[in-house]
Amino acid sequence: MLYILIAAILWGTTGTVQTVAPDAATPLTIGAVRMVGGGASLFLLALIRRKLHIRHMPIKYTMISAVSISIFQPVFFSSVAITGVAVGTVVALGSAPVMAGLMEWILWKRAPVREWWISTFMAITGCLMLFFANDAEISVEPIGILLALVAGFGFSIYIIFSKELLLYNDSETVVAVIFSISGLLLLPLLLFGDASWILEPKGFGISIYLGVIATAGAYLFFASGLKLTTASTAVTVTLAEPMTAALLGVFFVGETLTLIAWAGIGLIILGLASLSFTNKMNHKMKEGV
Repeated sequence: MLYILIAAILWGTTGTVQTVAPDAATPLTIGAVRMVGGGASLFLLALIRRKLHIRHMPIKYTMISAVSISIFQPVFFSSVAITGVAVGTVVALGSAPVMAGLMEWILWKRAPVREWWISTFMAITGCLMLFFANDAEISVEPIGILLALVAGFGFSIYIIFSKELLLYNDSETVVAVIFSISGLLLLPLLLFGDASWILEPKGFGISIYLGVIATAGAYLFFASGLKLTTASTAVTVTLAEPMTAALLGVFFVGETLTLIAWAGIGLIILGLASLSFTNKMNHKMKEGV
């Protein structure tokens, strides 16, 4: 779980980084930069380390994983643009664990344990408290909600099928292949959109961070952790992402949080701690300790 938590924390930094991006940077081009830069970085790393053993990766699962994570990026940013950060983030990231748990149950007959449902409920409730505990006007747009649900579904599909690939393949190989394909799929957004901001010194630095650290590094950590746990558990741990973004907003952007929002952060931490404890107990039981 530690690797997944590190990945979620790195993802949580992207919002703060985007606040200092050049004005010309749009959510769609930023999402494309993450996938293209991340895919290129992971491909080069796997090539140098001789980890590109693609013969053992089923084309069907590989393409489903690549297409689903490609859909997640632009659809999520579009939902946020339409219905706001709070609603878009909570619906997308909050629905993802439930969808992943149900899909894992239906597709692979791996029913999540009761403790997972309790921990996930606590973490999702914490997210609701974190984002809606302010006086800002909440915009609930049906199209935005639908896009957020599609984003959550796409993220869940990526995790469910990439988990299957990780059962028989090295994590570096899996993320390198998936994100190389994803980068190619989203490359048109850079070629036909306004990506001139990348050529600016600040824009170039932000692109490197988003592509290499917050995408390539984060998803490599995530894949390493996903290899050791269930898909449903992995998605729940990613709820640490909005908590990280909120804390960075407080300490680096000057934002403030209400008492209810702080309570929400506490509930997220409690949910993740409960999930970690459950995983450790299950691991000990399997070892016969």
